[in-house]
Amino acid sequence: MRAHVLMNAAGAIIAVLVLISTGHAPRAQHENAVIDLWTAGKTTFGVYVPGEGPRRRGVPPVYTKEGGERLAQNPLYDFVFLNLEGGYDIEAVRAIGEGLRSPSAVSRKTLLVRIPPIERDGAEVTRARLKEIFDTGADGVVLPHVRSPEEAALAVRLFADAGADVWSPANPSGEKIAMIMIEDPDSLSRVRETADIGGFSILACGIGSLTRALDGDREAAEAGNQRVLAEAKRIGVAAMITANAGDVADRVEEGFLALLMQGPSADETIEIGRAAAGR
Repeated sequence: MRAHVLMNAAGAIIAVLVLISTGHAPRAQHENAVIDLWTAGKTTFGVYVPGEGPRRRGVPPVYTKEGGERLAQNPLYDFVFLNLEGGYDIEAVRAIGEGLRSPSAVSRKTLLVRIPPIERDGAEVTRARLKEIFDTGADGVVLPHVRSPEEAALAVRLFADAGADVWSPANPSGEKIAMIMIEDPDSLSRVRETADIGGFSILACGIGSLTRALDGDREAAEAGNQRVLAEAKRIGVAAMITANAGDVADRVEEGFLALLMQGPSADETIEIGRAAAGR
């Protein structure tokens, strides 16, 4: 029996050495599983974090640890998207983050937090928010309405100043996620320059805002969305877009690596998308 065990152990060691020598050793996985999926060309799926409490104009949504726990128990979600663009609240980040890391979680969800744009509150406030969010254990920050390549470069510096080890093609071992959103015609016209800044993880089109900026021209906005997608592919980062049951399979086919759902049909939409993505 002892000899048999020793032979098995020796065989395992030899197998590992062969894998290493041939260059086929398993790649180290990221804590954020979405990064490994993106590098493998696989689409990931997530949902907006739903607000709790009364839904009335002027009343901000409430986010709780219990709400985070419910999200953590859903095996369909790779990431969750906490939208604080309209009102920054670090306690909301903390509550959802604690809920997502509860013992009842079925998998580790990546927590992305959208904050107000740099233009609104300034670079110093944005830098402080980035550090605060990452210090709570959140995985990524979304910067909306990035107006130019110059502002994109500033955003990348702010992430560095906050001490975030951002995943990007230039830093494949990074764990944190930096997302840049293109949402107006002027920034869209210079999207190639913005893409070439590098140092971020996701390049996305805010298609709703872009449509409004284009006076409701949905076709032009979709053309812009496809332009952003092409730039994301060119530089090797993820592109994100919202999706529904009617278009999620198409978005997978087009090559979006992060699809975001909302509302009561979100799970059904993700099931369709996962099937289309071979997941």
